[in-house]
Amino acid sequence: MGSLEQRYEELLAALPAAVKLLAVSKGRSAAEIRALHALGQRSFGESRVQEASLKQQELADLTDIDWQFIGRLQANKVRPVLKAFTAIHAVDSLNLAQRISRIATELERCPQLYLQLKLRADANKGGLSWAEAQSLWPQLQSLPNVDWQGVMVIPPRELKDSELSALFAEAVSHATALGVTGRSMGMSGDWRLAAQQGSTVVRVGSALFGSD
Repeated sequence: MGSLEQRYEELLAALPAAVKLLAVSKGRSAAEIRALHALGQRSFGESRVQEASLKQQELADLTDIDWQFIGRLQANKVRPVLKAFTAIHAVDSLNLAQRISRIATELERCPQLYLQLKLRADANKGGLSWAEAQSLWPQLQSLPNVDWQGVMVIPPRELKDSELSALFAEAVSHATALGVTGRSMGMSGDWRLAAQQGSTVVRVGSALFGSD
């Protein structure tokens, strides 16, 4: 698969200019993150608060790292996440959004948020249906101290390329309907399709760091 540098350069070369790379560093060492930072990467995605905290302490000298939270966020983890991350990619309920807003107001923070949509049946994934998102959007939009960036989707594993492309195009259409420009979609196995359909953020881990 080549070196980290080769994978990084090839991925950046293939990404459209308008698409941002979020390096998924969960399960990766601080040394690997430091190496990727040295190559120019600044945005990193983590999904476990305790694991991320240890790495953030070890990498405290890298003051320009942009840490973003990409995992399912439990209510009791909202406060530490808001203290350590600039963005949350998986806001999947009104209750969670209200809690984020309340604690962000207390902490005088304004996190970037992505609304997680579930556009296909998938028992393993969270997210709002499009009907739910439309119904709740006025309340979500009115919450203080949050900055709605866009929508996020994680497709079911079994979809074919044509089905993935259709799902990504649907997510872009829904983002437009909500009046937001961010589309956090595409991971190691499908980021090319997501980018082609209009993703603005791809979340790439193994295709970047390599498989263990």
